[in-house]
Amino acid sequence: MNLNISGHHLEVTPAIREYVTTKLDRIIRHFDSVIDVGVILSVQKLQHHIEATVHVRGRDIHVEATDEDMYAAIDLLADKLDRQVIKHKEKLMDHRGESIKYQSAATE
Repeated sequence: MNLNISGHHLEVTPAIREYVTTKLDRIIRHFDSVIDVGVILSVQKLQHHIEATVHVRGRDIHVEATDEDMYAAIDLLADKLDRQVIKHKEKLMDHRGESIKYQSAATE
């Protein structure tokens, strides 16, 4: 997995980089096929805004989170991203479950 963390009007410290990395490890635990993750951290007045785009096979998942605290915003983003990745994984598994070839053989 390639991880790209950048800051907009914000310096990305090693502590923030490590925190984002540990939170995004949860996504890999649920879904192995993550190709690329791009995270943008920004500050807009008193709000900390985080955007993440996860490129998985067949789809790009984009999530945003805003909070007054940077670490709380990272937590929100990780939760949202986790739900979206699990939802995508369930859709893939539902579509792979039965093939048309096997459905016709099972009904006969």
